[in-house]
Amino acid sequence: MRLDPLNLVLTKDYKVEKRFYFISGNEKTFIDRIKAIIIENYQKKERVTLSNIASINDYVDTGLLFEEKKIILINDSKEINEGVLDSLRDTNNVYIFSQENSQKIKKIKNIFLKDRDSFLIDCYELNRVSKIKILNEFIKLSKLKINEDIYWFLVEKLDNKYAFLESSLNKILSLDEENITLFNLKRLLTIDSSGKEKVFFGLNKTNREIVEIYRNKIVTTSDVNEFYFYCKSFCQLVIDSKNKEDYYKKIPVYLFKEKNFLIDFYAKYNSEKKKMLLRLLSSTEKVLRKESGLSLVSGLRFLLTLKKITTS
Repeated sequence: MRLDPLNLVLTKDYKVEKRFYFISGNEKTFIDRIKAIIIENYQKKERVTLSNIASINDYVDTGLLFEEKKIILINDSKEINEGVLDSLRDTNNVYIFSQENSQKIKKIKNIFLKDRDSFLIDCYELNRVSKIKILNEFIKLSKLKINEDIYWFLVEKLDNKYAFLESSLNKILSLDEENITLFNLKRLLTIDSSGKEKVFFGLNKTNREIVEIYRNKIVTTSDVNEFYFYCKSFCQLVIDSKNKEDYYKKIPVYLFKEKNFLIDFYAKYNSEKKKMLLRLLSSTEKVLRKESGLSLVSGLRFLLTLKKITTS
């Protein structure tokens, strides 16, 4: 059965009572948020323990009669088939599979789509309609009063990536209502030179300078996660572009000041270096999942490796 991820985001205490969840799509921050919502909904009802495994082959059923319910988080779905789901169906556990889209998982997604005990949840970048729904619910719950100009400014300006949109809404919520003006929101939501994403735009500097900038900007685990997702979005832009013309069209308008840097960044990547970039993102994702957030050291290691690949 297919489930719209917005139903989980917009419906308080959404009833989730399936044995299996398969969360996929091309928007990692949205995938992570949906996974967190599902877990939170179970934790509100009963005591559960979380267990992370790489693939379902690593799962071991202890068979203890009075054992607490477990939520098993699986990061690789390649071993899944109908028989595997049937073997897990009578356990007391909940299984959450999460994997970004690829050609290899089309058949697997179809298994979950047809299975009666499953939800298939596809998470893609938010479009205008999705942002309007989220913004309307935010205004309703927060009881904010905003004028029409501010409303449509937010619809246009809020990020298409869920984590960044949610972060922006939380920033707005921290303002006193009289300070929610178009001028203040433009300052608040426009990426400026002091942002964490600017660490990425320092890749042309020396390693010593990069380390200094990183240490000044990235202080907490939350900072590392935000910084990483910015870097990933810039890298993904390079990987997904068929040619330089296609790449130029995809550069976000708000990055006009960094356009020359981004064009130069793209020019340094051939097909082999794109593969290296993919491997770096993949290995970093594993650290992210394993540690439930990148450590400061891991974030810096990622940045310096990215520079090495780019300038090699």
